[in-house]
Amino acid sequence: MKKISLAIALLSVLPLAAQAQTSVTIYGIADASVGIEDTDAPGTDSRTVISSGTQSTSRIGFRGTEDLGNGLKALFNIEAGIALDSGAQDAAGLFQRRAVVGLQGSFGTVTVGREYSPIAAVVQSSDPLGHGFYGSNLGSFGTGRATRRLPNSVNYKSEALSGFTVQAAYSAGERQNDNPSGSLVGVSVEYKNGPLNLGAGYHQVENLATGDDEEFAFGAGYNFGAFDLRGSYVMADPEGPLPEFKFTTVGGSFTAGASKFFASVHQQRVDTGGRGNGFSLAYQYTLSKRTNLYSSYGRVRNNNGGNFGLTSAGGTFAPPPTAFGADPSVFNVGVRHSF
Repeated sequence: MKKISLAIALLSVLPLAAQAQTSVTIYGIADASVGIEDTDAPGTDSRTVISSGTQSTSRIGFRGTEDLGNGLKALFNIEAGIALDSGAQDAAGLFQRRAVVGLQGSFGTVTVGREYSPIAAVVQSSDPLGHGFYGSNLGSFGTGRATRRLPNSVNYKSEALSGFTVQAAYSAGERQNDNPSGSLVGVSVEYKNGPLNLGAGYHQVENLATGDDEEFAFGAGYNFGAFDLRGSYVMADPEGPLPEFKFTTVGGSFTAGASKFFASVHQQRVDTGGRGNGFSLAYQYTLSKRTNLYSSYGRVRNNNGGNFGLTSAGGTFAPPPTAFGADPSVFNVGVRHSF
């Protein structure tokens, strides 16, 4: 009887021991705002909108790790975007934000799945608006622009060594007959030393029909305490019918107690002559570690060949495709909660 009781006690402890080496976290962000949008296009008026993800994309995610021993960990992360205004999932797919599994150790981290690109890391760390609000450098991503996420990819990120971190990625085009069209190879290097942050990234996209597309990104930042300055430059040089695209931004933020002020200027241009110069102002008031209020305003002045808009964490607001020279603007007030 004593042996049976001892066996039952040992069996009951085993799941606890396994649980102690494994962690799974559910997390997310709920971000919604009320805003006024004006395309400035002929025959259109401003409109009041409820938007999701102006400062940060609304999302829900699951991430976890398992300790495999000897400093090796297994990991996974799946993250879905949510349109908080309608309750719909992101149009690109359920777990379109990130869906990876991998291993982490002294060698660095290797992930497989849908992952952020090497250039995305450089751009994110150098956005004066904190990678949110209309006018952020998220506008450097999209069709004919830089690539932010990589499907069907194998990715590597090194451990920091003397302040340097290296990322490399291969995204398979998955075409038949040994056709590499659509595949992407990318690499980035970031240097972080105290208040200083520098980064550079490069992508090459194979396209047999028109030649290889190239994408470049450079970023820098410096923190002076209450003041924080950031800037980035992104260029996409497609070989097909789309024009060469460049996005440049510089600005900063100032923190005073629970208040944080943001300001930036940016320029978008294509080599066919189109150009848009924009500016953004934003304010954040922190209520707790997880909740804040915010307000922002952004505007773009396009030349006669420009048709550029403003991009926030939740999407892009732009004039109609034929409204060249229109000057779009957005004002909003919102709340963001993290869990």
